[in-house]
Amino acid sequence: MTAPSLTLTDKARPRRASRPLDERLLFGACVLVPVVALVLFFLLPLATIVWRSFTEEAGGIGVANYLALFRTPGILRATGNSLLVGTATTAVCLVLGFAVAYAAQRTRVSGKRFVAAALSLPLLAPSLVLGLGLIFLLGRNGLVSNLLGIRLNIYGFPGLLIANVLYALPQAVLIIQAALRQSDARYYDAAEVMGATRLQQFLGITLPNVRFGLLSAGFVVFTVTITDFGNAVTIGGDFSVLATEIYNQVTGQMKFGIGAAVGILLLLPTGIAVYIERVAAQRQFGTASESALPPVPDRLPMRDIPLFLVTMTLALSITAVVATVVFASVVRLWPYRLDFTTKHYSITLSGGYDPLWTSLGVSAATAGIGTVLLFALVLGLRRMPPGLAKAVYLLAVLPVGVPGLVLGLSYIFAFNLAGTPLHMLYGTALLLALCNFYHYHTQGFLTMVTGMRAVPAALEEAAGCLGGGVLRVLGDVVVPVMIPTLLSVFFFLFMRSMVTLSAIIFLVSPSTNLAAVTVMRLDEAGFVSQAAAFSTCIMAAVAAAALAMRGALALAGRRKAA
Repeated sequence: MTAPSLTLTDKARPRRASRPLDERLLFGACVLVPVVALVLFFLLPLATIVWRSFTEEAGGIGVANYLALFRTPGILRATGNSLLVGTATTAVCLVLGFAVAYAAQRTRVSGKRFVAAALSLPLLAPSLVLGLGLIFLLGRNGLVSNLLGIRLNIYGFPGLLIANVLYALPQAVLIIQAALRQSDARYYDAAEVMGATRLQQFLGITLPNVRFGLLSAGFVVFTVTITDFGNAVTIGGDFSVLATEIYNQVTGQMKFGIGAAVGILLLLPTGIAVYIERVAAQRQFGTASESALPPVPDRLPMRDIPLFLVTMTLALSITAVVATVVFASVVRLWPYRLDFTTKHYSITLSGGYDPLWTSLGVSAATAGIGTVLLFALVLGLRRMPPGLAKAVYLLAVLPVGVPGLVLGLSYIFAFNLAGTPLHMLYGTALLLALCNFYHYHTQGFLTMVTGMRAVPAALEEAAGCLGGGVLRVLGDVVVPVMIPTLLSVFFFLFMRSMVTLSAIIFLVSPSTNLAAVTVMRLDEAGFVSQAAAFSTCIMAAVAAAALAMRGALALAGRRKAA
């Protein structure tokens, strides 16, 4: 989502006067199959939810569902709450994210590895784990409440703000840190010669250079926050937001038309935010100079000590919240009896551990199907005319603007229609895998495009001229260069599929329940220790996948070097 907008330029396209018919058919199929899948599993559901939002309860077509939004105080209140918490989270994340990114990129403060590891923790778990950890720490029966002898009220806006900040902060840091890398040390050297103070250099060079990165990070945080469902349902309490309102309208009151209208309402600010973020990302990363010299961090105690305190406080806070969830899963009765036990891992409710195995299977299918389709699409784009390639590229990046809740709800309308060919997919693990894939389609696609640009077009031409067929060229040239990218996309899709909640909350069934949903169900039923245990299992599985990815990438790097 935050990667710069990259296209396969004419310079990167292999040029051949004429290609055999079988080669043209192969590359045509490489584009046709993923595009047809995009139409069936993205455009069609999206068009269906738009149509359903105009379908009235009596069966007619009109704007009654939208008019009902203005007559429903809960929806208006949820809209205001969503904008409030989204704006507040964005402001806090920009300030804290810039501090952490600046400390990591421009200073020599110690503990950078620990801070980076702590920031990766929210990415290993469903978002509701952060809300769950805050309840264990700061809830009415939380550890801090019992130690202080008071009853803290973490539910509502305060808890949701803290949980969202901890959840979105890592993404803000990554974007701002990437923007800081684009700076050129020569500007600072020239300013130093001209007598500019450090403050003047910061205000006159650093901030202007990262302004588009800050803007991009801000809209990413806003989008993540306003569409998040996990934290809102766990720690939001009576502070309703649009994400929970959609869920209540559909599952609680069975008002699918109003739910669709609320989904479109949620889609509008998200789409605008994504568009602005994309423009900002292009402005920030599209003008970087390859000859730029990165600034060398120096030591300045007056700056480094405050930044060290801020970054370590944030890292310890994230670590404490996640560690508390793990700790609560192995104590007898939180927070009164803290003696060790593993009884909470003997889960028999909600199908026991079946949802975890289902999640592993669905995530593996998401990663496998997604990696193959994305590789085929990007491979075919290299051989397409520029005009047609741009149209396909635009279609491939559109899913990033659709929140998971809206995409999942649209799948109900598109695939739960008896008598249609696509109805056979409804309620299956395959449909869950496809929903997860198209939820993260854009991020995987942009990563694959970037990797494909590293394949030397001249080397492909040389292999072809030496008589190598298209399959030989793919096996000897393209795939070896693309292995790191293929591994990255595979594990990215696997890990995000394991922890996502919003995209699949409407699609799970008793036979295809998933791990993240099980955590929510256990928490709603009051089995918070079991929810903590199940969350720990999810985090362990995702952490194992992350370690496997690092090992696979390292092995691929050694083979390439050899």
